[in-house]
Amino acid sequence: MPANLTPDYERAEAKYREAADDEQRLEALREMYSVMPKHKGTEKLQAELKRKMSHLRKAVSRAPRKQQDVFHVPKAGAGQVVLVGTPNVGKSALVLKATGAHVKVAEYPFTTVVPMPGMAQFEDTQIELVDTPPLTAEHVTPGLMGTIRHGDIIGIVIDAAGAPLDDAQTVLGIFESREMTVSTRPVQDLDPSDPGQACALLIANKIDIAPAPPRPEGQAISATTGEGVAALVDLLADKADAALAAGEPAVITRARHRAELDAAAEALHRYQGVRGRPELKAEELRIAARHLGRLTGRIDVEEVLGAIFSEFCIGK
Repeated sequence: MPANLTPDYERAEAKYREAADDEQRLEALREMYSVMPKHKGTEKLQAELKRKMSHLRKAVSRAPRKQQDVFHVPKAGAGQVVLVGTPNVGKSALVLKATGAHVKVAEYPFTTVVPMPGMAQFEDTQIELVDTPPLTAEHVTPGLMGTIRHGDIIGIVIDAAGAPLDDAQTVLGIFESREMTVSTRPVQDLDPSDPGQACALLIANKIDIAPAPPRPEGQAISATTGEGVAALVDLLADKADAALAAGEPAVITRARHRAELDAAAEALHRYQGVRGRPELKAEELRIAARHLGRLTGRIDVEEVLGAIFSEFCIGK
């Protein structure tokens, strides 16, 4: 009796052949067994797959566990903001206030020993804030610079009630010594060919006890009272939205964006269904362009229609 293996099985078998390690091979075998037709013609193949799965399960269980890199923080939300600063500037307190994440907040320095992420919400945009171990001129925690370089935006937190200029100079000096240049320019305006460039934002914390207001170029907040925190998250959400609009295709993060894209897709679907009515096709393109233009501001509807009408030689 023929096996009559399905395309799903063949795709799973291709995964098995291309697997890089035993864990991937085991996962592919499980998928092959799951999608395989179960009848008399596949009995021998079923037994063979079971034998291979048993062998691989033993091999995987004996293999030493891979150590997790605690300094690699997977990106989530519309953008990842890595908070950096000298000891006791209030990075942990900011993450706690903005996200509610379970971070340790204390008066003594070096409370944070590994990066700790949390998700901040503004409207329907989520921004990931990452608390990090403190930076000092004498010591940078091994692995921390990788976390910083991996982020989308660096939030340099300074103590407005202490020595804010010294705080900023310490952080910038550490970056400079590692051939890293920070700029307040948006992410999308940086040179993608230069890995040493990074987008940064100055965050002046503890304004509730500062003797004088911070300079205007700093985003002024109090992680203790919450003053300015919502405005900070709003600003970060706008920066993330701007980067998404100008950069690579990415996850759509705002409900308004999703609605406009869905409406544009529906109009294009209707456009494909119109036969022999160029004026109707042009109207559907007008609708799709209008919805996309609301997202980007870059589509001139009349320019698009001019090309359409000239192609079909019909009057506007």
